[in-house]
Amino acid sequence: MKGDHMKYFGTDGFRGKANEVLTADHAFNIGKFLGWYFTDGAHKKASCVIGKDTRRSSYMFEYALAAGLSSGGVDVNLLHVTTTPSVSYVTKSGDFDFGIMITASHNPFYDNGIKIIDKDGFKMEDAVLEKVEDYLDGKVEITCARNENIGKITDYIQGRNQYISYLTSTTIHSFRGYKVGLDCANGAASSIAKTVFEMLGARTYMIHDEPDGLNINVDCGSTHIESLQKFVVEKGLDVGFAFDGDADRCFAVDEKGNVLDGDLIMYLCAVHMKERNALIDDTVVATIASNMGVEKALEKQGIRMKRTPVGDKYVSLEMQEHGYSIGGEESGHIIFNKYSTTGDGILTAIRVMEIIVGKKTMPSFLTAGVTLFPKTQINKRVQDAAAVLENPVVKEAIDQASLELDGSGRVLIRKSGTEPVIRILVEAREEEVCRKLAEQIAAKMEEAGQ
Repeated sequence: MKGDHMKYFGTDGFRGKANEVLTADHAFNIGKFLGWYFTDGAHKKASCVIGKDTRRSSYMFEYALAAGLSSGGVDVNLLHVTTTPSVSYVTKSGDFDFGIMITASHNPFYDNGIKIIDKDGFKMEDAVLEKVEDYLDGKVEITCARNENIGKITDYIQGRNQYISYLTSTTIHSFRGYKVGLDCANGAASSIAKTVFEMLGARTYMIHDEPDGLNINVDCGSTHIESLQKFVVEKGLDVGFAFDGDADRCFAVDEKGNVLDGDLIMYLCAVHMKERNALIDDTVVATIASNMGVEKALEKQGIRMKRTPVGDKYVSLEMQEHGYSIGGEESGHIIFNKYSTTGDGILTAIRVMEIIVGKKTMPSFLTAGVTLFPKTQINKRVQDAAAVLENPVVKEAIDQASLELDGSGRVLIRKSGTEPVIRILVEAREEEVCRKLAEQIAAKMEEAGQ
């Protein structure tokens, strides 16, 4: 899904099928433009870092970007295989002008993407990305650097090592005596997670940590949690953590094999922070997709859930604006303001471990106060989504469903940003009620769309 007005860059960078939608030429030209832009036409020095995930095409894009950037005059520091949050961390802490991560996150191996990060570790502002797009479309002319102004390309493994040291410094607890399963999704976490957990004293048991360029996210990681559930139970582990391809998401599995998604992790971290007076304004930032059962459980603890549109970008903006300490998505993308500018799967896993060790309890007890609401989602394909949503009969059906739930559930209607589909989501305390109300709304949409 592209940003509101962007041709190439969407909410999460320039993403698409490698060598089809996103090509090596694109990468070279993006690098070349950024080099020219940040050196002011090679009039001043600038430097950046590049990280990549384990996809086969990531190497091609890394070299193309590095060539473009150095021809534009920027000094390039290669972190090699590393996580998205580590690029944010190194860019900010190492005082680089910007950072680039090559990844398509949880997508299949044949997709890839280029995320550009600003000097403060946040996503690059749209105004710069628009200029990059203008150059890609041939609307801007630039010059290459000459002579001594051509940029250097250097291996910068120490950046990744600094990040590992930083992660281990964020907790005072030793994880000694705990058996921890880690599912690295055959992605970027493979190069970091084990080292971090072993440094903190845990006995680590690894799965899906042997990337071959093609197996990233295949039936593993946070989008396919089943294999970690089975692994934790079979090996008798205390807890398991699963990451996605670029390790900015995390799901946990408790000792009984139950899944703790992003919602449940936010719940237990927020409650823990509130106990320590570390939860700013007693507020958690979540999206409209987060489960109502979690919202109700937080209310009981005196914690408010503030909702944003779907997308970590919106969560991050809300947190920055009000200084909130924790926010995230049910997909496992969780931001801890104190430690990071972005979602960080390994950092999230450390935060959960910290609570388990500090409370000397098993993870299943930590979420015992939460009952997730059942939900039914129907994706309704229609000709004209806007017209259907304006139809009085459809409006009445939605209002009627909300009235029937009377605060003990919710109706969420969203128009897809990428296809002519309306997403109907109903959450309620009983499965039957969800299904019945969602089907009633879908039937009215069907009538209206004829």
